[in-house]
Amino acid sequence: MRPSSTPTATPSTCNPVNYPLTLSFKVVALAPQIYVTDADGQTICYVKQKLLKLKEQVEVFRDQSRAEKVAHIQANKVIDWSARYNFTDPAGNDLGSVGRRGLRSMWKAHYDVFNPGDQNADFFIQEENPWAKIGDSVLGGIPILGFFTGYFIHPSYLASRADGTPAMRLKKVPAFWEGKFNIEKLTDLTPNEELNLLLSFLMLNLLERRRG
Repeated sequence: MRPSSTPTATPSTCNPVNYPLTLSFKVVALAPQIYVTDADGQTICYVKQKLLKLKEQVEVFRDQSRAEKVAHIQANKVIDWSARYNFTDPAGNDLGSVGRRGLRSMWKAHYDVFNPGDQNADFFIQEENPWAKIGDSVLGGIPILGFFTGYFIHPSYLASRADGTPAMRLKKVPAFWEGKFNIEKLTDLTPNEELNLLLSFLMLNLLERRRG
């Protein structure tokens, strides 16, 4: 059964969340940035990655004004395939983390998501069709043809609980001149789980764009 579309509140994020969410970013930008809006077009958060940091750092703000930070993401290692990315709120409290499985992710992206304080993964995120991302990356670099790939090739990533229950899906959607993804909630989640998965998908988006 599909979960209710009634907005739900998540800690530290901007407003109650009305799914599906839309993640959009400029294809060419000096510093990676992501704009997140809900189904009503309301801003949920604005994401900006810091440049020239040995350990990757990403800041999540309430909106593009950057007047209020709502979360901070930092890698636990210096540029590493198996780095873990820790999420904290502005006071430094643990919000969870996501880690990429190094060699296992070379062909098909695989991430483990941990709720605060947990040693074992609470969710797993897997790429549903790795060929879609390869096609999107290769064809996207071809003049003229690359202009249309965003309309026909749509990589997607599914987050599931440890017992296999689907929880959230991130999927690329048609768009010209920008990257655009939707996030759909597939089951009931606690506010902390919802926030943790949202931050995990934001970090995944930044990392997978780098892979192609």
